[in-house]
Amino acid sequence: MKKDSKIYIAGHRGLVGSAILKNLQEKGYSNFVTRTHKELDLTDKNVVANFFEEQKPEYVFLAAAKVGGIVANNVYRADFIYENLMIQNNVIHQSYLHGVKKLLFLGSTCIYPKNCPQPMKEEYLLTDTLEFTNEPYAIAKIAGIKMCESYNLQYGTNFISVMPTNLYGPNDNFDLEKSHVLPALIKKMHLAKLLSESKHDEVVKDLNTRNFNEAKEYLKGFGVSENSVEIWGSGKPMREFLWSEDMADACVFIMENRNFEDTYSKDTKEIRNTHINIGTGKDISIKDLAQLIKKIVGFKGDLVFNKDKPDGTMKKLTDVTKLNSLGWKHKVELENGLKEIYEWYVSNIVSN
Repeated sequence: MKKDSKIYIAGHRGLVGSAILKNLQEKGYSNFVTRTHKELDLTDKNVVANFFEEQKPEYVFLAAAKVGGIVANNVYRADFIYENLMIQNNVIHQSYLHGVKKLLFLGSTCIYPKNCPQPMKEEYLLTDTLEFTNEPYAIAKIAGIKMCESYNLQYGTNFISVMPTNLYGPNDNFDLEKSHVLPALIKKMHLAKLLSESKHDEVVKDLNTRNFNEAKEYLKGFGVSENSVEIWGSGKPMREFLWSEDMADACVFIMENRNFEDTYSKDTKEIRNTHINIGTGKDISIKDLAQLIKKIVGFKGDLVFNKDKPDGTMKKLTDVTKLNSLGWKHKVELENGLKEIYEWYVSNIVSN
């Protein structure tokens, strides 16, 4: 990519897209095309076709997606598979039709089987059954990987798929009903801390409720009180977390320095599993993560693990050998990243 290349970032306001935009700007890129969901409905084939015809981007980062935590994935199953398939089908196909030089498709490590060998290598894709709760989302992302591979093989395009591990960072979703585990734990413990300090006005402001009684009743439904915070499951599952700005740096590195032909062995007869895991190669139990967040937030109460709630997959650790061999490694370790995201949450969510 040249510094003045026309770059379209789909999903530039989200956790992933905003981090990629920031990284590109810091590296001196300046010619961006961005659209909000209201400005451009990526599930609409004709609208997307017209957009590509008018804008003619040279490079595309496909970070737009319908995402959510374990509850949202399980409840809104049809929405997750339909919207994600439509978004990626339209953007990838129009990128081919309009001669995009390179596209980066972002998925998730939930594409791997529920009982996947650990750490998860790219070659383990489609070797066993998926985790039920997020199966529709995972299938959509697998379809995106195969779409990129297929267009490359049939049409000679240069579309690369990357699968980041669990991300956290600026512009994360802190909605208790839809957020992932890490931002949800930060918000729960921050609000529990405010309750314990009788800072009722700050609780009301954070939740944007009409009064404190309404806020307290709402938090009760999530197991949050001045004395304790409920956490779903046993706390035993192991999870890997990557600072979103590290993820963005990996994505830009790949777009600048690597091509589709670098993602597979040249002597292979069947070209598959060309996607690239993006992660740290390190994991932590949910219990230890909760304890770490509790310390950083300064909450003094108890952590209550509700074993009647699902744990999900017990271990999800990426094998990042392929990414490291391509020349990139993560920089931000978890404890430092947690301190940064808590500061960001207090400054940008709580204070506004």
